[in-house]
Amino acid sequence: MRVQRVVVGLIAGLIVGILLGAWPGSFASGVTAVLSPIGQLWVGAIRMTVIPLVVSLMFVSVASRESNRMLGRAGAASLASFLALLAFSAIVAVVIVPPVIGGMRLSAEAVAALRSSATSGAAGTAAQLGQLPGFSAWLTALVPSNVMKAATDGALLPLILFTVLFALAARHIEPALRDALTTFFAAIAGAMTRIIEWIVAVAPVGVFALVVVAASKAGLALAGAMAYYVVAISVLSVVFALLMYPLATAVGRVPQLDFIRAVFPAQAVAFSSSSSLASLPALVEGSRKLRLPTQIGGFVLPLSVATFKVATPITLLTGTLFLSRLYGVSLGTTTLFTLALTAIALSFTAPGVPQGAQLMLAPLLASNGIPAEGIALLIAADTIPDLFGTGDLVAGTIVARHGVAEVAAVDDAASDSVLVEANP
Repeated sequence: MRVQRVVVGLIAGLIVGILLGAWPGSFASGVTAVLSPIGQLWVGAIRMTVIPLVVSLMFVSVASRESNRMLGRAGAASLASFLALLAFSAIVAVVIVPPVIGGMRLSAEAVAALRSSATSGAAGTAAQLGQLPGFSAWLTALVPSNVMKAATDGALLPLILFTVLFALAARHIEPALRDALTTFFAAIAGAMTRIIEWIVAVAPVGVFALVVVAASKAGLALAGAMAYYVVAISVLSVVFALLMYPLATAVGRVPQLDFIRAVFPAQAVAFSSSSSLASLPALVEGSRKLRLPTQIGGFVLPLSVATFKVATPITLLTGTLFLSRLYGVSLGTTTLFTLALTAIALSFTAPGVPQGAQLMLAPLLASNGIPAEGIALLIAADTIPDLFGTGDLVAGTIVARHGVAEVAAVDDAASDSVLVEANP
Protein backbone atom coordinates (compact mmCIF):
# COMPACT_ATOMS: atom_id res chain seq x y z
CA MET A 1 0.00 0.00 0.00
CA ARG A 2 2.86 2.39 0.76
CA VAL A 3 4.28 1.97 -2.75
CA GLN A 4 0.90 2.79 -4.25
CA ARG A 5 0.68 5.97 -2.17
CA VAL A 6 4.08 7.09 -3.44
CA VAL A 7 3.02 6.45 -7.03
CA VAL A 8 -0.13 8.47 -6.40
CA GLY A 9 2.04 11.28 -5.03
CA LEU A 10 4.18 11.16 -8.17
CA ILE A 11 1.23 11.24 -10.58
CA ALA A 12 -0.52 13.99 -8.61
CA GLY A 13 2.70 16.01 -8.52
CA LEU A 14 3.16 15.66 -12.27
CA ILE A 15 -0.42 16.76 -12.97
CA VAL A 16 -0.34 19.73 -10.59
CA GLY A 17 3.13 20.76 -11.75
CA ILE A 18 2.23 20.64 -15.43
CA LEU A 19 -0.92 22.69 -14.78
CA LEU A 20 1.04 25.29 -12.83
CA GLY A 21 3.62 25.48 -15.60
CA ALA A 22 0.93 25.89 -18.26
CA TRP A 23 -0.67 28.83 -16.44
CA PRO A 24 2.15 30.71 -14.76
CA GLY A 25 1.33 33.61 -12.48
CA SER A 26 1.32 34.71 -8.88
CA PHE A 27 -0.77 31.74 -7.78
CA ALA A 28 1.59 29.23 -9.41
CA SER A 29 4.62 30.98 -7.95
CA GLY A 30 3.02 30.98 -4.51
CA VAL A 31 2.27 27.25 -4.64
CA THR A 32 5.81 26.33 -5.70
CA ALA A 33 7.24 28.69 -3.06
CA VAL A 34 5.30 26.82 -0.36
CA LEU A 35 6.05 23.32 -1.64
CA SER A 36 9.75 23.83 -2.40
CA PRO A 37 10.94 23.98 1.25
CA ILE A 38 8.74 20.97 2.11
CA GLY A 39 10.53 18.91 -0.51
CA GLN A 40 13.91 20.23 0.60
CA LEU A 41 13.19 19.27 4.20
CA TRP A 42 12.30 15.73 3.15
CA VAL A 43 15.50 15.33 1.12
CA GLY A 44 17.53 16.79 4.00
CA ALA A 45 15.98 14.26 6.36
CA ILE A 46 17.10 11.44 4.07
CA ARG A 47 20.65 12.73 3.74
CA MET A 48 21.14 13.18 7.48
CA THR A 49 20.51 9.48 8.18
CA VAL A 50 22.57 7.80 5.47
CA ILE A 51 26.13 8.21 6.79
CA PRO A 52 25.44 7.08 10.39
CA LEU A 53 23.30 4.22 9.09
CA VAL A 54 25.95 2.92 6.68
CA VAL A 55 28.74 3.16 9.26
CA SER A 56 26.75 1.53 12.06
CA LEU A 57 25.36 -1.33 9.97
CA MET A 58 28.75 -2.09 8.45
CA PHE A 59 30.51 -2.03 11.82
CA VAL A 60 27.98 -4.31 13.50
CA SER A 61 27.99 -6.81 10.62
CA VAL A 62 31.79 -7.17 10.77
CA ALA A 63 32.65 -6.71 14.46
CA SER A 64 29.82 -8.43 16.34
CA ARG A 65 30.06 -11.87 17.94
CA GLU A 66 27.28 -13.14 15.68
CA SER A 67 29.49 -12.39 12.68
CA ASN A 68 31.96 -15.07 13.83
CA ARG A 69 29.77 -17.69 12.21
CA MET A 70 29.31 -15.58 9.10
CA LEU A 71 33.06 -15.01 8.83
CA GLY A 72 33.84 -18.72 9.38
CA ARG A 73 34.34 -21.28 6.65
CA ALA A 74 30.64 -21.68 5.91
CA GLY A 75 30.17 -17.93 5.86
CA ALA A 76 33.24 -17.52 3.66
CA ALA A 77 31.68 -19.77 1.03
CA SER A 78 28.48 -17.71 1.16
CA LEU A 79 30.34 -14.40 1.10
CA ALA A 80 32.42 -15.51 -1.87
CA SER A 81 29.28 -16.38 -3.85
CA PHE A 82 27.64 -13.08 -2.87
CA LEU A 83 30.66 -11.05 -3.98
CA ALA A 84 30.99 -13.00 -7.23
CA LEU A 85 27.34 -12.40 -8.11
CA LEU A 86 27.64 -8.73 -7.18
CA ALA A 87 30.73 -8.37 -9.35
CA PHE A 88 28.81 -9.98 -12.20
CA SER A 89 25.94 -7.57 -11.58
CA ALA A 90 28.33 -4.58 -11.55
CA ILE A 91 29.96 -5.65 -14.83
CA VAL A 92 26.57 -6.10 -16.49
CA ALA A 93 25.47 -2.70 -15.17
CA VAL A 94 28.55 -0.87 -16.46
CA VAL A 95 28.15 -2.49 -19.88
CA ILE A 96 24.42 -2.24 -20.56
CA VAL A 97 23.09 0.62 -18.43
CA PRO A 98 24.91 3.59 -20.08
CA PRO A 99 23.66 2.87 -23.63
CA VAL A 100 20.12 2.24 -22.39
CA ILE A 101 19.95 5.50 -20.45
CA GLY A 102 21.83 7.26 -23.25
CA GLY A 103 18.86 6.55 -25.49
CA MET A 104 16.66 8.89 -23.44
CA ARG A 105 15.99 12.08 -25.36
CA LEU A 106 15.54 15.39 -23.54
CA SER A 107 15.44 18.87 -24.99
CA ALA A 108 18.08 21.35 -23.88
CA GLU A 109 15.29 23.58 -22.57
CA ALA A 110 13.93 20.80 -20.33
CA VAL A 111 17.39 20.06 -18.90
CA ALA A 112 18.01 23.75 -18.26
CA ALA A 113 14.65 24.10 -16.56
CA LEU A 114 15.27 21.13 -14.31
CA ARG A 115 18.72 22.38 -13.35
CA SER A 116 17.33 25.79 -12.53
CA SER A 117 14.84 24.19 -10.15
CA ALA A 118 17.55 22.19 -8.37
CA THR A 119 20.04 23.29 -5.77
CA SER A 120 22.38 26.06 -6.78
CA GLY A 121 25.47 24.07 -5.88
CA ALA A 122 24.91 21.38 -8.49
CA ALA A 123 26.60 23.22 -11.35
CA GLY A 124 29.61 24.12 -9.22
CA THR A 125 30.05 20.57 -8.05
CA ALA A 126 29.82 19.28 -11.61
CA ALA A 127 32.50 21.77 -12.66
CA GLN A 128 34.77 20.52 -9.90
CA LEU A 129 34.25 16.95 -11.04
CA GLY A 130 35.47 17.89 -14.48
CA GLN A 131 38.79 19.01 -12.99
CA LEU A 132 39.38 15.80 -11.04
CA PRO A 133 42.59 13.84 -11.82
CA GLY A 134 42.46 10.31 -13.15
CA PHE A 135 42.57 6.80 -11.76
CA SER A 136 45.67 7.20 -9.59
CA ALA A 137 44.13 10.06 -7.61
CA TRP A 138 40.92 8.08 -7.21
CA LEU A 139 42.88 5.09 -5.90
CA THR A 140 44.78 7.28 -3.44
CA ALA A 141 41.53 8.81 -2.19
CA LEU A 142 40.25 5.38 -1.13
CA VAL A 143 42.24 5.83 2.09
CA PRO A 144 40.82 9.08 3.50
CA SER A 145 43.25 11.33 5.36
CA ASN A 146 40.27 12.87 7.13
CA VAL A 147 37.39 10.48 7.83
CA MET A 148 35.06 13.26 8.96
CA LYS A 149 35.65 15.16 5.73
CA ALA A 150 34.92 12.01 3.72
CA ALA A 151 31.62 11.67 5.60
CA THR A 152 30.80 15.35 5.05
CA ASP A 153 31.57 15.10 1.32
CA GLY A 154 29.47 11.96 0.96
CA ALA A 155 32.48 9.88 -0.14
CA LEU A 156 30.92 6.56 0.80
CA LEU A 157 33.51 4.18 -0.64
CA PRO A 158 36.48 5.53 1.41
CA LEU A 159 34.20 5.76 4.45
CA ILE A 160 33.09 2.15 4.06
CA LEU A 161 36.71 1.01 3.69
CA PHE A 162 37.65 2.81 6.92
CA THR A 163 34.63 1.35 8.73
CA VAL A 164 35.54 -2.21 7.69
CA LEU A 165 39.13 -1.74 8.89
CA PHE A 166 37.87 -0.20 12.14
CA ALA A 167 35.50 -3.11 12.71
CA LEU A 168 38.19 -5.69 11.93
CA ALA A 169 40.49 -4.00 14.42
CA ALA A 170 37.71 -4.05 17.02
CA ARG A 171 37.54 -7.84 16.67
CA HIS A 172 41.08 -8.02 18.08
CA ILE A 173 40.64 -5.86 21.18
CA GLU A 174 39.39 -6.86 24.61
CA PRO A 175 35.98 -8.59 24.26
CA ALA A 176 34.26 -6.26 26.74
CA LEU A 177 35.40 -3.19 24.80
CA ARG A 178 34.42 -4.77 21.49
CA ASP A 179 30.98 -5.61 22.82
CA ALA A 180 30.56 -2.04 24.07
CA LEU A 181 31.39 -0.66 20.62
CA THR A 182 29.08 -3.16 18.95
CA THR A 183 26.22 -2.28 21.29
CA PHE A 184 26.78 1.43 20.63
CA PHE A 185 26.72 1.07 16.84
CA ALA A 186 23.79 -1.38 16.97
CA ALA A 187 21.81 1.23 18.89
CA ILE A 188 22.68 3.85 16.25
CA ALA A 189 21.63 1.49 13.45
CA GLY A 190 18.33 0.75 15.18
CA ALA A 191 17.55 4.42 15.73
CA MET A 192 18.50 5.38 12.17
CA THR A 193 16.37 2.58 10.76
CA ARG A 194 13.39 3.82 12.74
CA ILE A 195 13.94 7.38 11.48
CA ILE A 196 14.11 6.09 7.91
CA GLU A 197 10.82 4.28 8.44
CA TRP A 198 9.29 7.61 9.45
CA ILE A 199 10.82 9.31 6.39
CA VAL A 200 9.48 6.60 4.08
CA ALA A 201 6.05 6.94 5.71
CA VAL A 202 5.81 10.59 4.59
CA ALA A 203 7.40 9.86 1.19
CA PRO A 204 4.15 10.60 -0.73
CA VAL A 205 4.19 14.18 0.63
CA GLY A 206 7.89 14.69 -0.12
CA VAL A 207 7.59 13.21 -3.59
CA PHE A 208 4.52 15.32 -4.37
CA ALA A 209 6.23 18.54 -3.26
CA LEU A 210 9.43 17.90 -5.21
CA VAL A 211 7.70 16.71 -8.37
CA VAL A 212 5.32 19.68 -8.45
CA VAL A 213 8.26 22.08 -8.39
CA ALA A 214 10.19 20.13 -11.04
CA ALA A 215 7.17 19.54 -13.31
CA SER A 216 6.18 23.21 -13.18
CA LYS A 217 9.54 23.94 -14.79
CA ALA A 218 9.96 21.00 -17.18
CA GLY A 219 6.31 20.23 -17.95
CA LEU A 220 5.55 17.17 -20.07
CA ALA A 221 9.27 16.50 -20.63
CA LEU A 222 9.59 15.25 -17.05
CA ALA A 223 6.61 12.92 -17.43
CA GLY A 224 8.15 11.46 -20.59
CA ALA A 225 11.51 11.00 -18.87
CA MET A 226 9.87 9.25 -15.92
CA ALA A 227 8.03 6.87 -18.24
CA TYR A 228 11.32 6.09 -20.00
CA TYR A 229 13.03 5.39 -16.67
CA VAL A 230 10.28 3.05 -15.45
CA VAL A 231 10.45 1.05 -18.68
CA ALA A 232 14.27 1.04 -18.65
CA ILE A 233 14.68 -0.14 -15.05
CA SER A 234 11.97 -2.77 -15.54
CA VAL A 235 13.59 -4.15 -18.70
CA LEU A 236 17.08 -4.08 -17.17
CA SER A 237 15.87 -5.86 -14.04
CA VAL A 238 14.12 -8.58 -16.02
CA VAL A 239 17.10 -9.03 -18.36
CA PHE A 240 19.50 -9.40 -15.45
CA ALA A 241 17.14 -11.80 -13.67
CA LEU A 242 17.11 -13.94 -16.80
CA LEU A 243 20.90 -13.88 -16.87
CA MET A 244 20.91 -15.38 -13.38
CA TYR A 245 19.11 -18.53 -14.52
CA PRO A 246 22.04 -19.94 -16.55
CA LEU A 247 24.32 -19.35 -13.55
CA ALA A 248 22.19 -21.71 -11.45
CA THR A 249 22.68 -24.37 -14.12
CA ALA A 250 26.30 -23.72 -15.09
CA VAL A 251 27.75 -22.96 -11.64
CA GLY A 252 25.14 -24.34 -9.25
CA ARG A 253 24.64 -27.46 -11.41
CA VAL A 254 20.86 -27.35 -11.09
CA PRO A 255 18.65 -28.32 -14.08
CA GLN A 256 17.11 -25.20 -15.57
CA LEU A 257 13.48 -26.29 -15.41
CA ASP A 258 13.88 -27.50 -11.83
CA PHE A 259 15.34 -24.11 -10.82
CA ILE A 260 12.51 -22.21 -12.55
CA ARG A 261 9.89 -24.27 -10.71
CA ALA A 262 11.69 -23.86 -7.38
CA VAL A 263 12.20 -20.10 -7.57
CA PHE A 264 8.84 -19.05 -9.05
CA PRO A 265 6.83 -19.08 -5.76
CA ALA A 266 9.46 -16.85 -4.10
CA GLN A 267 9.35 -14.50 -7.09
CA ALA A 268 5.57 -14.24 -6.80
CA VAL A 269 5.75 -13.43 -3.08
CA ALA A 270 8.54 -10.86 -3.55
CA PHE A 271 6.71 -9.19 -6.44
CA SER A 272 3.43 -8.89 -4.55
CA SER A 273 5.02 -7.72 -1.28
CA SER A 274 8.00 -5.70 -2.60
CA SER A 275 10.04 -7.48 0.09
CA SER A 276 12.81 -10.04 -0.33
CA LEU A 277 12.49 -10.92 3.37
CA ALA A 278 8.86 -11.93 2.87
CA SER A 279 9.99 -14.39 0.21
CA LEU A 280 12.27 -16.31 2.63
CA PRO A 281 9.82 -19.15 3.45
CA ALA A 282 9.20 -19.74 -0.26
CA LEU A 283 12.95 -19.66 -0.92
CA VAL A 284 13.53 -22.26 1.79
CA GLU A 285 10.82 -24.46 0.30
CA GLY A 286 12.44 -23.99 -3.11
CA SER A 287 15.78 -25.18 -1.76
CA ARG A 288 14.06 -28.31 -0.49
CA LYS A 289 12.54 -28.96 -3.91
CA LEU A 290 16.06 -28.77 -5.35
CA ARG A 291 17.25 -31.20 -2.65
CA LEU A 292 19.86 -28.76 -1.40
CA PRO A 293 21.44 -29.43 2.03
CA THR A 294 19.27 -28.34 4.96
CA GLN A 295 21.94 -25.85 5.99
CA ILE A 296 21.19 -23.85 2.83
CA GLY A 297 17.68 -23.09 4.07
CA GLY A 298 18.79 -22.64 7.66
CA PHE A 299 21.89 -20.50 7.15
CA VAL A 300 22.73 -19.37 3.60
CA LEU A 301 19.27 -18.17 2.50
CA PRO A 302 18.48 -16.17 5.69
CA LEU A 303 21.96 -14.63 5.49
CA SER A 304 21.45 -13.85 1.80
CA VAL A 305 18.01 -12.28 2.24
CA ALA A 306 19.21 -10.17 5.17
CA THR A 307 22.50 -8.92 3.73
CA PHE A 308 22.69 -9.64 -0.01
CA LYS A 309 21.11 -7.28 -2.57
CA VAL A 310 22.34 -8.46 -5.97
CA ALA A 311 20.24 -5.87 -7.82
CA THR A 312 22.00 -2.91 -6.18
CA PRO A 313 24.60 -2.28 -8.94
CA ILE A 314 21.85 -2.35 -11.59
CA THR A 315 19.45 -0.05 -9.72
CA LEU A 316 22.14 2.31 -8.43
CA LEU A 317 23.82 2.87 -11.80
CA THR A 318 20.51 3.12 -13.63
CA GLY A 319 19.12 5.67 -11.18
CA THR A 320 22.31 7.73 -11.05
CA LEU A 321 22.79 7.83 -14.82
CA PHE A 322 19.12 8.66 -15.32
CA LEU A 323 19.36 11.64 -12.99
CA SER A 324 22.67 12.72 -14.53
CA ARG A 325 20.94 12.86 -17.91
CA LEU A 326 17.92 14.57 -16.43
CA TYR A 327 20.00 17.34 -14.84
CA GLY A 328 22.65 17.58 -17.55
CA VAL A 329 25.59 16.33 -15.44
CA SER A 330 28.30 14.36 -17.25
CA LEU A 331 29.81 11.34 -15.45
CA GLY A 332 33.19 9.98 -16.54
CA THR A 333 34.49 6.42 -16.70
CA THR A 334 36.25 6.70 -13.34
CA THR A 335 33.00 7.83 -11.74
CA LEU A 336 31.15 4.83 -13.18
CA PHE A 337 33.85 2.55 -11.78
CA THR A 338 33.50 4.19 -8.38
CA LEU A 339 29.72 3.85 -8.49
CA ALA A 340 30.01 0.15 -9.34
CA LEU A 341 32.36 -0.55 -6.41
CA THR A 342 30.24 1.56 -4.06
CA ALA A 343 27.13 -0.34 -5.16
CA ILE A 344 28.78 -3.64 -4.20
CA ALA A 345 29.59 -2.29 -0.73
CA LEU A 346 26.17 -0.65 -0.26
CA SER A 347 24.39 -3.89 -1.17
CA PHE A 348 25.35 -5.18 2.29
CA THR A 349 24.25 -2.06 4.19
CA ALA A 350 20.97 -0.98 2.60
CA PRO A 351 18.30 -0.67 5.32
CA GLY A 352 15.53 -3.25 5.36
CA VAL A 353 12.79 -0.80 4.50
CA PRO A 354 11.01 -0.13 1.19
CA GLN A 355 13.12 1.94 -1.23
CA GLY A 356 16.14 1.43 1.06
CA ALA A 357 18.61 1.27 -1.84
CA GLN A 358 17.30 4.52 -3.32
CA LEU A 359 17.60 6.28 0.04
CA MET A 360 21.30 5.37 0.15
CA LEU A 361 21.87 7.27 -3.09
CA ALA A 362 21.49 10.74 -1.53
CA PRO A 363 25.16 11.40 -0.65
CA LEU A 364 26.37 9.80 -3.89
CA LEU A 365 24.18 12.09 -5.95
CA ALA A 366 25.34 15.20 -4.13
CA SER A 367 29.02 14.24 -4.35
CA ASN A 368 28.69 13.77 -8.13
CA GLY A 369 27.00 17.10 -8.80
CA ILE A 370 23.50 15.63 -9.18
CA PRO A 371 20.76 17.34 -7.16
CA ALA A 372 19.67 15.06 -4.34
CA GLU A 373 16.07 16.11 -4.98
CA GLY A 374 16.08 13.65 -7.85
CA ILE A 375 15.92 10.79 -5.36
CA ALA A 376 12.19 11.45 -5.03
CA LEU A 377 11.73 10.50 -8.68
CA LEU A 378 13.59 7.23 -8.19
CA ILE A 379 11.64 6.32 -5.06
CA ALA A 380 8.35 7.01 -6.78
CA ALA A 381 9.31 4.82 -9.73
CA ASP A 382 10.69 1.97 -7.62
CA THR A 383 8.04 -0.67 -8.17
CA ILE A 384 10.38 -3.52 -9.16
CA PRO A 385 11.48 -5.69 -6.20
CA ASP A 386 15.05 -6.89 -5.72
CA LEU A 387 15.07 -9.31 -8.66
CA PHE A 388 12.28 -11.29 -7.00
CA GLY A 389 14.62 -13.39 -4.82
CA THR A 390 16.31 -14.99 -7.85
CA GLY A 391 19.81 -14.04 -6.73
CA ASP A 392 19.28 -15.49 -3.26
CA LEU A 393 18.47 -18.97 -4.53
CA VAL A 394 21.24 -18.81 -7.13
CA ALA A 395 23.69 -18.08 -4.32
CA GLY A 396 22.26 -21.02 -2.39
CA THR A 397 22.81 -23.43 -5.29
CA ILE A 398 26.39 -22.22 -5.76
CA VAL A 399 27.25 -22.64 -2.07
CA ALA A 400 25.58 -26.05 -2.00
CA ARG A 401 27.64 -27.33 -4.93
CA HIS A 402 30.97 -25.68 -4.22
CA GLY A 403 30.99 -25.07 -0.45
CA VAL A 404 28.87 -27.95 0.81
CA ALA A 405 31.59 -29.30 3.08
CA GLU A 406 31.93 -25.95 4.80
CA VAL A 407 28.19 -25.43 5.04
CA ALA A 408 27.74 -28.84 6.61
CA ALA A 409 29.95 -27.70 9.48
CA VAL A 410 27.37 -25.13 10.55
CA ASP A 411 25.39 -26.24 13.59
CA ASP A 412 21.82 -27.21 12.65
CA ALA A 413 20.35 -25.73 15.82
CA ALA A 414 22.00 -22.38 15.21
CA SER A 415 20.78 -22.45 11.63
CA ASP A 416 17.20 -23.11 12.73
CA SER A 417 17.35 -20.18 15.15
CA VAL A 418 18.47 -17.88 12.34
CA LEU A 419 15.52 -18.99 10.23
CA VAL A 420 13.05 -18.47 13.07
CA GLU A 421 14.40 -14.95 13.72
CA ALA A 422 14.20 -14.04 10.03
CA ASN A 423 10.70 -15.47 9.69
CA PRO A 424 8.76 -14.84 12.94
